[in-house]
This record gives sequence, structure tokens and C-alpha cells, in this order.
Amino acid sequence: MNVKEIRELYEAAPFQPFKIVLPNGTAVAIDHPDFMAFSRDYRTLHFYPLKGGTWHIDIKLITQVNVPERNGSSRSRKPKR
Repeated sequence: MNVKEIRELYEAAPFQPFKIVLPNGTAVAIDHPDFMAFSRDYRTLHFYPLKGGTWHIDIKLITQVNVPERNGSSRSRKPKR
């Protein structure tokens, strides 16, 4: 996944929740921009779930980003190669 695409979703105004999908199929819902942050070099996404704890996700391991449409369906963004 391209970090530029994820940063665009993160910085969108108004923010729209999205999900990132990892190689093992785990989908991580980013419901608010305050729940995530990037490392200084933008190689790692830090996710802070409401249940506590911290996820450190290598951006290169994100296989897909799902963005819900306003009508309830969702569109997927797959990595550009």
C-alpha cells in the first residue's frame, strides 16, 4: 500500500472512517484520526484501539484499504505496483 494514499485518508476533512487489511486477513478499523499516528519516516502506522494497547503496523504489509461509501457500501483500494 502506498503511504501517500493512507495519509490522504488520514488527513481528509471531514475524516471518513476506513479499514486497513493485513496479509493474514485481519481488518483494523480506523474510526477517528486520533486513534492512529505515523512514525517520523512514515514507514510504520501506530494504531491505538479503544480497548487499549498499541499496534505497530509496517505500511508495506497493508494489503488493502476499505473505505465505506456514504450509501453503506464500501470500495477497496489495493496496492499500486
